[in-house]
Formats: sequence, structure tokens, C-alpha cells
Amino acid sequence: MSTSDAFRAEVGGADESPAASGGLLDVLSLAAVVLDDGGRIALWSPQAEELFGYSADEALGRFAGRLLVDEQHLDLVIELFAHVMESGQRWAGGFPVRHKDGSTRLVEFRNMRLQDDRGGRYALGIATDQATLRRVERDLALSLRLISQSPIGLGVMDTELRFVLVNPALEDMNGRPAQDRAGPTVGETPPFLRGDAIESEMREVLATGVPVLDRFTVGHIPDDPGQEHAWSVSFYRLEDPAGRVLGLATSVVDVTAQHRAAADAARARHRLALVADASVRIGTTLDLGQTARELAGVCVPEVADLATVDVLDSVLQGLRTTGAPTGPARFRALAVVSAYPTEAAQAADPVGDLVEYAADRLVTHCVNTGRPVVRARMTGQDMRRLARDDDSAAVLAAAGIHSYLVLPLVARGEVIGAVGLMRARNPAPFDEDDVTLAGELAARAAVCIDNARWFQSQRHAALALQRNLLPNRPAHRPGLGIAHRYEPAGATSEIGGDWFDVIPLPADKTALIIGDVMGSGIDAAATMGQLRTATRTLAQLDLDPAQVLHHLDQATAGMDHTFTTCVYAVYDPHDQRCRISVAGHLPPVLMRPGRPPELLDLPTGAPLGVGGVPFDTTLLDLSPGDQLVFYTDGLVETRDQPLDDRIGLLLTLLAGPHRDLEDTCDLLLRELRHPGDHDDVALLIARTQARYGE
Repeated sequence: MSTSDAFRAEVGGADESPAASGGLLDVLSLAAVVLDDGGRIALWSPQAEELFGYSADEALGRFAGRLLVDEQHLDLVIELFAHVMESGQRWAGGFPVRHKDGSTRLVEFRNMRLQDDRGGRYALGIATDQATLRRVERDLALSLRLISQSPIGLGVMDTELRFVLVNPALEDMNGRPAQDRAGPTVGETPPFLRGDAIESEMREVLATGVPVLDRFTVGHIPDDPGQEHAWSVSFYRLEDPAGRVLGLATSVVDVTAQHRAAADAARARHRLALVADASVRIGTTLDLGQTARELAGVCVPEVADLATVDVLDSVLQGLRTTGAPTGPARFRALAVVSAYPTEAAQAADPVGDLVEYAADRLVTHCVNTGRPVVRARMTGQDMRRLARDDDSAAVLAAAGIHSYLVLPLVARGEVIGAVGLMRARNPAPFDEDDVTLAGELAARAAVCIDNARWFQSQRHAALALQRNLLPNRPAHRPGLGIAHRYEPAGATSEIGGDWFDVIPLPADKTALIIGDVMGSGIDAAATMGQLRTATRTLAQLDLDPAQVLHHLDQATAGMDHTFTTCVYAVYDPHDQRCRISVAGHLPPVLMRPGRPPELLDLPTGAPLGVGGVPFDTTLLDLSPGDQLVFYTDGLVETRDQPLDDRIGLLLTLLAGPHRDLEDTCDLLLRELRHPGDHDDVALLIARTQARYGE
């Protein structure tokens, strides 16, 4: 490349047409006039013709003062001209000039002395319209003030995306003074202007001129590395009046406050949604373990990576503490839930285990004080106060547990246990917001857990009463093989209403009874016990079954409880006859060898306690091998299937091959019962043997 070509490239191309020029000098339209030492015009530029109205032919050779200055200002102009020529000092200022059209306009001058190679002196006058100059000065001053005082970060980059101007607001956003950032490459720019994506967008703006507006970006700054900041960034292409690309301008608005407010609002909405979700998900049953798992499941992974729920053993035992506890505490582990497979879950106390922790342990301190315990950053000592032993502490540390929060479960003013929360993959330590959120979840769950604990206690009491009131394995009865089962309800405390009995009678007879006290719980079990005692007393009188039910009906009417259904049968092994009476109960099934099972068609009767309703006795002839299947409604009634379909299934199951009586009981319970059924079941099967005495 020649020197000329290099110069053209440096200045932007000497071959450009005049129409392509543009810039500040073109806006000012500077006029150049050269005077000789006598004050006559020696050189006259085209811009001088535009400014003063005289062509070069009209101006050259004439005395400038007389051509351009009014008579009243002529002496002053001559004096100023002489001073510049003699002293060589520059003179600048505004002066009224007479235009060719006769008007007067203010012109801004810059006058200086020139000297040629022969020692001749000249005066150079640079002039522009003063109004145009003042307008440009005002625009420039306004721009500079806006840039320097604007709260919006402003910067200018050249076409290589190097900063050439940065205002104080942008300096503050980056946390470093402007001189540290002047002229960096894109990789050295503020955090919110870094990255291939942003650089690509900036180059696209340079190429197309289409601005990028309000691009949201987040990042960190050197002065505040621990907090996330947010900015709204825009890019604009800069061009001169002729359309030549000068570079890129960027405006940056710090929207950190709005971003954090929006984040806080989003977290608040998320917290409300989580609490609302907890209200639905926790306490769906009155099963203690299920309720604890529901609490842990709500906490994971929204609040923690691992959650544990433990209840105080003293609460399970029904013991209330007096005064403020200070010593060790015994816990029953109810739930351990993790967000992902981790050895930390194995280091927690296994579900069902009973463990005792000293007073200095974190969970013990929590339940003794009734206040949350937070360890934002776990230390080795904290880990030992959390884990059950040193090995477990090492496992938790290896699993990355770095933050821990344990909150008391308080129900009805009593601490009943604790929920423990751990973080490993979640890098954020537990803070006050987490304590508040987890506290709300724990408060709602504690009542549900206490309800489940209370009902479990009632369930155990009712079940114990029921089993104590039911007969032990009946003694061998003449002419009969007998099998029986009692299965409590799978849900809550719905126990206590169903019973059966096998009663020895005089003359080798046997009374068989099965019944269902409507209702559940301890009251139903107690009523069942009273009826069983009354039935045994009446049975010894060797009354007709209908008479027995009549007397039981009268006795039940005096009990402060609900109605009772039952079937009462008396079997005589000598004549192999069975007399049966029904009080509103489902009829038994008769099974005869070689024939399909059949539901006995018996007078239904009314439940005991209705009063004044007669009962009927049906005589049934039996043969060796015949079976009678007595059952309560919990075996066949469900909430989602018709009763006829369920009884049909019962008959189908009984129609199978010959089975041992115990196997038949197991089959019926296995096929007809489901976990969580809401009613208990009594089942009694009697098979006749050869005529007694033969």
C-alpha cells in the first residue's frame, strides 16, 4: 500500500464525495478569510461567501473593514487588527457584521497572525454564524451535563467495542473508577456487558442500526460479590450526520431494587402456595407415620434436601411433662424423606427406632426450649451434636450437609416432637425467611400429627378392649369344627363394634353368634362387651333363638348407644339341626358338599335396640360336611362397589375346592379386605361333623 493509500484509509477515504462529508465542522460551516498586512482580502473561502454574501470576485483585494463592518465599528476593528498583527496574539469574540443584503448578523471570529516563508505577515480569520455556534454549544453542554449527572449509566464504545466514554453512574455500577475501564475489550467490560451473547447483540446493532432495548441481565459486581444485582441494558448505534458509523452507545439502568422486590414478592407467593399446599397434603389420614411422611414430603425439596420427623416417646406414652424440660429426651423416628438418593438419609435415625439424645444435642435443645435451632454453616462440633454417633456425623459431612434447621412441633401448647431440615445440594444456608416458612409448616403439621397420635392412642385402647372382650380360641365343640377371625379397621380408630362368640350349651348344644354394634371406638367395644355378657347369660337358659334376640332387644334399649345387628344360631349335634334367628344382620352362607354356596333366605328382623319388633326362628337341617359362614358387613361392604356384587364375589370365593376352615378364613380376608378399610370384620365358620355319638 502506498503512503497516499494509507493516508486515505486513515482519514476515511480521500475519494469520498463532498456529499458524504458531515460532522461538527460541517454543521458550523466555518468560513476562512485571509487578509494581507494592509487589511485587504487576499483569500476568500466558499463558506465565507455563504456567511457574508459576497463572492470571491467581489471580496478579493478589498479592504475587509470597509466591506464587512459598519462605519461606527470601523475604528475598533482597525485597532484589533493592528494588535493581532503586531503582537501575534489571537483574538476571539463575537462581532456584528454587515451582510451583502444589507442586514447585520452576529458572527463569531477567531483571528490569528500568519507568516509566509519570506517573512510576510497575514491575518487569518475563522468565522461562523454566532447563533449556530451558540446552539451547538448549548447542545454540547446539555449532552455533557446529562451524561455526567444522569442516574442512568451511559457509555460510548468505538467500532471495536472499546470504551471511549463512561459516565459516573456507570462507574458506580461497576464498582471501579472510569480510568480503570477506559479502553477495555469486551471481556474486560462490566459484568452485565460480558458474554458471547451480549457481544453478538452489540455487533448486530453496529451492523444493522436496530437498537436493543431494555435487555434484562443479572450478575455480581466487585464491590458487592455476595449479592445479585440486576440491570436493564440498551444499545444504540452512533452515526454522524452523513450516516457514518462512529460506534455504539449503551444505557444501563440499575433495577436491582425492583428485581429484589419482585423476587421477594415471588418468594412470598411461593411461600403462601407452599403453605396452602401443606394444608391439603398434610393430615389426609389419621395415621401417625403417614402424617409425618406428608410433613417431610412438603418440606422436600422446597425447603430442604433432607427432612426428618421425630416425636417424643413421652407423648406417645400419653405422659405430659410438668415444668420446663432440661434433661435428655427420647424420640421415636417417624419419617425420613430426601430429595434425591443420598447416604445422608441412611445416617438419620431409622424410622421406628427409639433413640435417646443428651441435653446438649441440637434436637434436644430444640424440644426443651420450644424454639428453632439454626446452624447456617455447620461446623464439626455442630455435626457431632446433630448425628447419633461419630460415624453418622462423618457420613453427613461426606454427603455435603452444610446447613441445618430443627423446629419444634407444638400442638395445643405442648411440644410433641421436632422436624429436622438439612441442605446439601442447595447451596444457600438457612436464613430467617426459611425459619418463618418452615415454622408455618411445622405449626400446621403439629396439630395433624397430634391428632394422629391421639387417634392412634384411642385405636390401641379400643383394640385392646376389643380383643380382651372377644373370646379366646373356642374349645372343641361336639359335632362341630370351628374357625374364626377378627380384623380391626385399617383406618383411624374405627374399632370395637364387631364380635363373635361360641357358647357351650347343655346337652352338647353350641350357640354361635356374630354381631355388629353400629359405631366405633371404645364406646362400641364396651357395648359389645355388655351384649356378649348378656348373650352368654341368656344362652344358658336354653331359649329359642328368637326369644334370646327378644330379650337382647330389651336389654339393648336400656343401653345408651346405637343399634346392633346380629345372627344367633343354636346347633344340636344329636339331630344335626340348627335353629337360626336374625336381627337386621346379613344372613350367613350355607355350603353343602357338591353344591354351590347359597345365601340363606331368612327373615331379616330388625336391629337390636329398635324395640317391639318380633323375631323369627328358622330350622335348618344339616348334613356332615355342611358349613355355615357367619360374617359382619365389613367383609363385603365397600364405598365404591354395590353390595350385591360383593356378596356375589364372596359366594364365588367359597365355591372353590374343599379347603381347611383356617385356609378359608385366610382366603376371604385376603381377597375381600384391603389396607385402610374403614370397618372392622368378624368372621366365624362352623363345619358339621358326623352325627354326635355315632
